[in-house]
Amino acid sequence: MPAPRAPTVPQFARRLAIETPEHLVLELELAGVGSRIAAAACDAVLLAVLYVGLGLALVALSTGRESPGPWSTLVAVLAVLALFLLFWCYFLLFEALNHGRTPGKRLMGIRVVMDTGHPITFAAAAVRNLIRVVDALPPPFGLVGLTFVLFHPQNKRLGDIVAGTVVARDRPEDVQLGGVSADREPGAEPLETGPPELSDEEFRLLDQYLERLEGLDGALRRRFTAELAARFAPRVPRRDADPEAFLVRLHTAEFEKRSGRLATRRTDGAGRTTVAAERFVTRKRDSWEAFRTLAARAERFGLKQLGAAEIPAFAARYREVAADLARARTYGVDPRVLEYLERVVSAGHNAIYGRHIGHRVHVVRLVLRELPAAVVAARAYVVTALLVFAVPAMTGYVLIRERPAIAEQVLPDEMLARARAGVENRAQGIGYAQAPSMYLPFIASRIITNNVQVAFLGFALGITAGIGTLLLLVFNGLFFGAVLGLFANYGLAGWLLTFVAGHGVLELSAIFIAGGAGLLVARALLAPGDLTRRDALVLAGRRAARMVGAAVLLLALAGTIEGLLSASDAPAPFKLATSAATAVLLALYLTNGSRPRADG
Repeated sequence: MPAPRAPTVPQFARRLAIETPEHLVLELELAGVGSRIAAAACDAVLLAVLYVGLGLALVALSTGRESPGPWSTLVAVLAVLALFLLFWCYFLLFEALNHGRTPGKRLMGIRVVMDTGHPITFAAAAVRNLIRVVDALPPPFGLVGLTFVLFHPQNKRLGDIVAGTVVARDRPEDVQLGGVSADREPGAEPLETGPPELSDEEFRLLDQYLERLEGLDGALRRRFTAELAARFAPRVPRRDADPEAFLVRLHTAEFEKRSGRLATRRTDGAGRTTVAAERFVTRKRDSWEAFRTLAARAERFGLKQLGAAEIPAFAARYREVAADLARARTYGVDPRVLEYLERVVSAGHNAIYGRHIGHRVHVVRLVLRELPAAVVAARAYVVTALLVFAVPAMTGYVLIRERPAIAEQVLPDEMLARARAGVENRAQGIGYAQAPSMYLPFIASRIITNNVQVAFLGFALGITAGIGTLLLLVFNGLFFGAVLGLFANYGLAGWLLTFVAGHGVLELSAIFIAGGAGLLVARALLAPGDLTRRDALVLAGRRAARMVGAAVLLLALAGTIEGLLSASDAPAPFKLATSAATAVLLALYLTNGSRPRADG
């Protein structure tokens, strides 16, 4: 069995200092380009295996079945949804639900955490991975994200910047004290007799008191001196009967221990730890190793694996080891020991704060209040997105109406063929894009996934200073207006709008909301206001994530209506009534989000 390696501090590793709830500063070693590329490659291989496995499973399900038929339609629906979930939700769900680690990240010993060191939130995971489509440009190389990781001081890609996350190394089980000697080397001359007895706050109090001592009158001077001496006497033996002399001597001793005398020197001049520091490590190493093993298990499998009786003891041992880290820094112990303790404390921190026991996400409140409230709060951006869509739509409509010949140059052949066949279809009572009932679930699934992807892009492209979002809205507006103008030239505008009516209110509103989310991010990037650009982007990302959530809900409902109703042979009055109902529903939904929240 190979001996455990001693921890080493990479000379060129980038680190991020964070403060824990215990007011202890930890330094996270940030994952570099190499480990992140390796993790991404592992995830890509796993995704490829999943895609192949999915394809084989679908083929097996379809073999021997009647085609076309209900079973083949069900298989097609499952295929569409599974492909969508794999592409968009693989990274999101693993990072949100598995302590910031995809299988590839886990294999490489790295994880995604918030800038504060806390576990990544679901909203941050969503923002981070929706913007992955921009970081991945040009596919499949992802040069945009790679460039940012290389040159950003905290190794962040665009998704990390907006989400407020970092990717840190996280393998406490690999860092052990086996190679760190606890014995002094010959020739090392100790320069001090022990570690400080007072905490930093106590020393500052003593220092400030002695500085102001001469300004106190006799009675107050004697009273305060006696009280302060009595406070320190239980820990520091008094060799002076006079309390004032005791405090002066104590201050001198503490000052010397804090002024660089915590180091001894080898004969070659290299710095090393003190006798007291070595004794401190020797005394504590067994308890550190025991906690390291326990923390690694708790972090990997959760605190529930420890049992109800062990959790309070684990928390107490975590606080003890965290305090030991603070003392180790004061004593000037070996840097390798400091790295070891930082990794162990970090593992304990992740285990304790990685899962909020008893915390429940209020899904109903999130869906009915928080998501529409985010839309209402950003209504100016939503209206802007609407105008950016509407003006090109009107332009495209007028252009095709005035110059019909242009349609053949700007619209796809399939759309031209649909318009030409529309007159005959309308005469036969066939609606636009009408399909047999057995295909409607498949059509609905395709429509939902396609529209949701457009919404995701509208948000993600906001990080391009809004240019991508604006182009997406302008292009879709022009296309919609041009198609409407084409069908109007054939006298089929009402026929087409009857198809659009059932789902159009929700679908277009959702696109405007997603576009508004992208413009919100762009505003934070270009004009952060009183905030730093980093903070403005993180706050905008959180608000935009809720807006995208609202858009996804609306698109899911709109796609269901479009696939099951709009593409069916339902009568036009029923489709128009559905349109009116969805408009009322949308108004009520947004109104509910605009209501002030009740206290408590």
